[in-house]
Amino acid sequence: MTLLDIQNLDITLSLPNGPLHVVRDVSLSLAKGEALGIVGESGSGKSMTALALMRLLPRSASCTAARMAFDGQDLPALDGPAFTAAIPGPKIGMIFQEPMTSLNPVYTIGRQMTEAAVARGLLSVPEARQKAVALLDRVGIPDPQDRMAQYPHQLSGGQRQRVMIAMTLMLDPDLLIADEPTTALDVTVQAQILDLLDDLRRERQMGLILISHDLAVVAQRTDRVAVMYMGELVEQGSAQDVLFEPRHDYTKALLAAIPRLDGPPRHAGDSAATDEVIAARDVTRRFTSRKGLFGPKRETLALDGVSLSVKRGETLALIGESGSGKSTLARILLGLDQPDAGEVRMLDRPVADLAPTDRAAFVQPVFQDPYTSLNPRRRLAEIIARPLVLRDEGDRASRLAAVEEAMERVRLPARLLHAYPSQLSGGQRQRVAIARALVTRPQALICDEPTSALDVSVQAQILDLLDELRRDMGLTCLLVTHDMAVVHEVADRIAVMYRGRIVEEGSAEAVLSNPSNDYTARLLAAAPRFGETAEDRQVAR
Repeated sequence: MTLLDIQNLDITLSLPNGPLHVVRDVSLSLAKGEALGIVGESGSGKSMTALALMRLLPRSASCTAARMAFDGQDLPALDGPAFTAAIPGPKIGMIFQEPMTSLNPVYTIGRQMTEAAVARGLLSVPEARQKAVALLDRVGIPDPQDRMAQYPHQLSGGQRQRVMIAMTLMLDPDLLIADEPTTALDVTVQAQILDLLDDLRRERQMGLILISHDLAVVAQRTDRVAVMYMGELVEQGSAQDVLFEPRHDYTKALLAAIPRLDGPPRHAGDSAATDEVIAARDVTRRFTSRKGLFGPKRETLALDGVSLSVKRGETLALIGESGSGKSTLARILLGLDQPDAGEVRMLDRPVADLAPTDRAAFVQPVFQDPYTSLNPRRRLAEIIARPLVLRDEGDRASRLAAVEEAMERVRLPARLLHAYPSQLSGGQRQRVAIARALVTRPQALICDEPTSALDVSVQAQILDLLDELRRDMGLTCLLVTHDMAVVHEVADRIAVMYRGRIVEEGSAEAVLSNPSNDYTARLLAAAPRFGETAEDRQVAR
């Protein structure tokens, strides 16, 4: 039975320099219990199509469709209050791409989890809390009862994403729209979340729209696939036909760009340098939180005696679960946070002794969440040029030239030069963050999930760019990531973190081919591999 039917959808944005057609003549359908994957480059119109269903388009957008029906209801015919009361939540749920901007920073996780169910009269307060704790446990949140009293900033990026998923499932929607739901998740939790969505889809005949740039995940978890390019639907059909026998040249190009885990790593520890550029020695970091406003204090050991060094000209991949301490270590290495014990040295000098401008001249960060690391009041040209301004480097013309060069490297069109972050897709914002880091041509980069929000074609380009800079400039790179295929493509060495400790370290070839730690072996086993279909995955389970 047809659950969703969209015919001839068009979306146009009104911009200062004229209208921009972001979606053109898109037609999609979805049956109950079916999973549809929508793939394509960042900015191709995937998220806009989903937002149109939820009436969450920007105010500058206009939307028309020959038909937009959900479970027999004509969605455009519903007035505002009727639509809000009947559709968002209990009928259609949406997992957004950026959890930090979707969660209210001043409300506890527990309040945000239970508020909608209680307000709609679907559950009592005790029932809602019980269900919320159970869902947090199912999505892999440790100590779910205690987490109910915490705030979003007290969770890691991956944990916030899991909270968003659990919150969306609280109302048992008939259709779940998942926009990059596993972007910030490590491979073990990703597999757990996707297994949960598969189970719910089959148990409740829930429809699922999975918007993703991870074609391996789409191949494993969807029945049908739709490919979008520049706002148009260029190919759709069964997952088997589209992903393994593609007809359109764009689909073929996407598939050719997929990083793969099969075969030897591109860099099998081939960096010959021995001098340490950045080094941590016995670093320990504790965080103190409080349960409730006046509750007892709770101490969390984020880093437990971590020692790590990054050698000149190499790419060191730091992998591990969300909440294992990867981002905390990266911030300490950058000098943005101080350890409780131990020491960090940069160029054989304590990081704490270096002036911020000296650190910025040598190393630049690329943060995990581009939306919170970009100033929403600044245009792209100002954001990317900011490191040059702070260093008083060059005149206005030379800065603009450097900005344009950086934008071209990460495939950002020149027409976005004067756009604001809010006018970009998630992937485009991530490219802005990478361009800002590259504009000063630093000697070292510390990248926290730099390609997690990028589609495969841009991801491949960014990885090739990092590799090119490594060769041409001797660029040193610490890459914090959960994507094992990306690690396979770029890393010389790998360090594996688990619960605040380094549990394994070695060359990329040794760690990926013959892991010595059970946790590393579990990470590799959980990594999605392109070539496995949804039917194969179900048989394996």
